[in-house]
Amino acid sequence: MSANASASESSSTVPNAIGCDIFCAVIDNFGDIGVCWRLARQLAAEHGWQVRVFVDELHAFQKLYPSLALDRARQNIGGIVIEHWHEPEYAGDMLEVADVVIEAFACELPPVYVAAMARREHAPAWFNLDYLSAEDWVADFHLRPSPHPRYPLTKTFFFPGIGPGTGGVLKEKHLDAARAAFETSASARDTWWREATGHAQPPEGTTVVSLFAYENRAVDDLLAQWRDSAEPVILLVPEGCISGAVARLFGLPAFAAGTHAESGNLRAFALAFTEQTAYDALLWVSHINFVRGEDSFVRAQWAARPFIWHIYPQADDAHLPKLDAALAHYARGLPSDAHDAIARFWHAWNGAGRSDWAELQRYLPALQERAVDWAGELAEVGDLAGNLALFAKTQLK
Repeated sequence: MSANASASESSSTVPNAIGCDIFCAVIDNFGDIGVCWRLARQLAAEHGWQVRVFVDELHAFQKLYPSLALDRARQNIGGIVIEHWHEPEYAGDMLEVADVVIEAFACELPPVYVAAMARREHAPAWFNLDYLSAEDWVADFHLRPSPHPRYPLTKTFFFPGIGPGTGGVLKEKHLDAARAAFETSASARDTWWREATGHAQPPEGTTVVSLFAYENRAVDDLLAQWRDSAEPVILLVPEGCISGAVARLFGLPAFAAGTHAESGNLRAFALAFTEQTAYDALLWVSHINFVRGEDSFVRAQWAARPFIWHIYPQADDAHLPKLDAALAHYARGLPSDAHDAIARFWHAWNGAGRSDWAELQRYLPALQERAVDWAGELAEVGDLAGNLALFAKTQLK
């Protein structure tokens, strides 16, 4: 039985469609639910799956989808059923096991649900969707089976990645065409600027930077460099963790959405935290993007713009090898001086050294060329939703 076959609020039930349940425990920030929500939408829209998402924290989800109701145990968004998951006992108003079960980022499935999986006439295709990593070991562990110790069930490890032999990363089929249409439409870009900032597009010669990062000891110095730069910089800052640092630079009590401030050669605009579908345009209007975590890291690569990654920090600097692994892919083929410049900047932004904006800016043309090439290379790995759907079908035969 498919996951949502008896969900009365679903208006898009398709006979014999594959049912998929995605379980997501929100650990921190928005990356966990961000990835799961993108995956759910893509599996439903592009593969015709009936998808149900179990999520334990609706407030973070609502930031990405403002119309989400916080007080409902079950709701339907565009044909996708959202369950407010009260783990570990809760498994939906009506316990049905889907054809495909995805536990995101090693969250524990409700024991009652696992037992129901074992009772199913045909075992579901069960995946542990892991965190994205560019490290070489990922290809060796991708698609490894893990038999359950008690039940006749096997879980498959599915690893996102940016290198061959991995699950790839999420990318909708329409994304390249949408970016091309936006970039070639002066009216679309002008509309974006006026709606997001209240101002017209900046003149030629202005470097536009989007800044989305965790709290960061390097940000104050970089803001000062932009203020004192020889060429004008426009900074687009989604409201969040580093809004306080921007406010300090301008001597303001806060830097809330809608705020605009200027100092030296820096003009900064505070943007409202945007839903996922609107975030890409912010990346497309910028010449360089500062991104963090996993979801915005992936979108920056598809934007085909130079970017600086603020990786999620871990104890004992365990995140730094992951940072270097991603850099090895992304910066491959750059001239040595440009390679060294972006490597130094990535490390400085992640706590090792001092960011040098003037040096990095000299290499923006080379970095832009590489960003376009890299987006093409990454596409050859295949998109995560498509790769997962294809493999799942082989397990359901």
